[in-house]
Amino acid sequence: MAKPQRGRRIEPQEKEAPAPLRTVRGKAAAEGPLALDRLIHERLRLGILSALAVNESLSFNDLKRLMQTTDGNLSVHARKLEEAGYVTCAKSFEGRVPKTEYTITAVGRRALERYLDHMEALIKSTRG
Repeated sequence: MAKPQRGRRIEPQEKEAPAPLRTVRGKAAAEGPLALDRLIHERLRLGILSALAVNESLSFNDLKRLMQTTDGNLSVHARKLEEAGYVTCAKSFEGRVPKTEYTITAVGRRALERYLDHMEALIKSTRG
């Protein structure tokens, strides 16, 4: 195989322009046709928000059991949701045992609804 000579520029081959992406109804055009809330799209965070959406509140241990995950993994993902304002975390003690309770916020509920609406629109457009 011959090597290109030094100092010679290799011209890139021209490619056909990709077809424009179709938008999915129900999502703002400014966000783009494929825009998803990346914070919620991660499996464990989606599970946390979904569980909290159907329960008034859940303890750390309840969420850990439901999500079948480790303490460290759950705490990292729950903290990200808390930093985004999607969930609140209340820490207390029952006797000498610490208890952490999570609740979905109004912002988190709206974000989850937008995410689910977008996913439903994607499913409908692909099954078309």
